[in-house]
Amino acid sequence: MEGLAAAAASRTGGQVNFMEVCGTHTMAIAASGMRRLFPKVLRMLSGPGCPVCVTSQGDIDRVLALAALPGVIITTFGDMMKVKGSKGLDLNSMRERGTDVRVVYSPLDAVAIAAAEPARQVVFIGVGFETTAPVIAGAVARAKKAGLKNFSSTAFFKLVPPALELLLSDPENRIHGFMLPGHVSAIIGLEPYRFVSKKYGVPCVVTGFEPLDILAGVNMLLKQVVSGHPSVEDEYFRAVREEGNPAALKLMAEVFEVCSASWRAIGTVKATGLEFSKAYASFDAVKRFKIPYSDAPEPKGCLCGKILLGKALPPDCPLFGRACSPSSAVGPCMVSSEGACAAWFKYGN
Repeated sequence: MEGLAAAAASRTGGQVNFMEVCGTHTMAIAASGMRRLFPKVLRMLSGPGCPVCVTSQGDIDRVLALAALPGVIITTFGDMMKVKGSKGLDLNSMRERGTDVRVVYSPLDAVAIAAAEPARQVVFIGVGFETTAPVIAGAVARAKKAGLKNFSSTAFFKLVPPALELLLSDPENRIHGFMLPGHVSAIIGLEPYRFVSKKYGVPCVVTGFEPLDILAGVNMLLKQVVSGHPSVEDEYFRAVREEGNPAALKLMAEVFEVCSASWRAIGTVKATGLEFSKAYASFDAVKRFKIPYSDAPEPKGCLCGKILLGKALPPDCPLFGRACSPSSAVGPCMVSSEGACAAWFKYGN
């Protein structure tokens, strides 16, 4: 790999910057220690691939506003419990004060709670990318079929291909290749990424999550850079097909439709998220309970936004390892188990 990286660096100005667009890749790279083994001219950047991390401060405040409603049961995945709102509260602290917040392993668990407690409103906190969206769509479809009027969900979903477009359209962009997320790609397939190589001339490799997958993915990216022929390759062929998962895509198209989305550190961007379709609009929690969106500032001194855009590394943040740690996190990149800061704190560089 050393020789290949040197050849690639000669084509990119001396430094090769690849971005992994998946929090699972970020954690796998850190846990394996392979960052220390990569050639010095190769730098891996962590992109906007952590669902909790990209959720805007304004949407976190809406989650907490839902939790503050009397009699409402909030159901959520565990990663959302410690993400602080603009007033310093999080779901964990609200639960300590008596709010009914329950960690579930599946949105279907939330549907079951709604069926078991028909006198109470049950809200599932739906965040994530194309990976979690079909699962939540399935839960909502099941709730509709069962006639559950007391179940709803947020739809704070983001789409990966538009996120890549955002990164590449930035004049300060210095990304020479993308390691694409295996699980998202298992849903959407390869076609949505074609514009990256055709329009921007940037190599892409859909990659699995084992250390050998990641090393193979990096090697494939280096070869594309050296050859000068960017394309979209599939290293994770054992799980990802060209067409993706047609059943999951059909379900997503039925329950959701593309909309503008609010991204942490980026703002609101058209056609980068999902919201409930007209047929399922009654299941939208923020509309059901009339929770407005308000812009909220990022935590003071926190560089999560720049880290998500590949413009900074966790140690660049003045709060990293000092005021901000997993036990007392300031920003979401330290809260989430897939966050770049959490990975660097736990495993080093």
